[in-house]
Amino acid sequence: FCLNRKMAEVQYLVPLEDYLKAGIHIGTKFRTKHMDKFVYKVRPDGLSVLNVEQINERLKLAGKLLSDYDPKDILIVCRRENGWKAVKKFAELTGVNLFIGRYPPGVLTNANLEDFVEAKLILAADPIPDKNVINDAAKLGIPVIALCDSNNECKNIDLVVPGNNKGKKSLAVIFFILAKEFLKNKGIIKSDKDFKSSIEDFTAE
Repeated sequence: FCLNRKMAEVQYLVPLEDYLKAGIHIGTKFRTKHMDKFVYKVRPDGLSVLNVEQINERLKLAGKLLSDYDPKDILIVCRRENGWKAVKKFAELTGVNLFIGRYPPGVLTNANLEDFVEAKLILAADPIPDKNVINDAAKLGIPVIALCDSNNECKNIDLVVPGNNKGKKSLAVIFFILAKEFLKNKGIIKSDKDFKSSIEDFTAE
């Protein structure tokens, strides 16, 4: 069994070195049983290393699922400041709705709130700080895609996308890929070459 040959067969959505440089595969020291299957190994310092092939595969699936919906029916939620620039850029390129900062419970369920949003698909940057939106979505039966690190629970999440959901560079790569895949699947761009944004455009200062 040759690891290099196996890796060469994988169609990565960005060059493998971009994933590794961004630390997309570096998890936390805490692992939940939900995320165990995505952990490739544990480093000597105790940090989990997530499986890059699985990250790549799930990002492909997420891009496909997102593109099945109208942008106005998608809501991205990101409480963690490290992801705000990436999420804003994604929303700007795709036209989806976004909610950054603290999400007050009821935004999806209470039509009397002034920031009430109707959504058919939720994308959460991290199920821990973004738990309110996941709970609201569960009450309404709205499907949820969530970026999950090794320390996340996966309750009420329909599609888990494993990856480092805390680092600026990692979040930039994730949303860069999702934007590119969304636009390609929608037929708005024909190939990667037509995607004019760079990972840097998604990276917080």
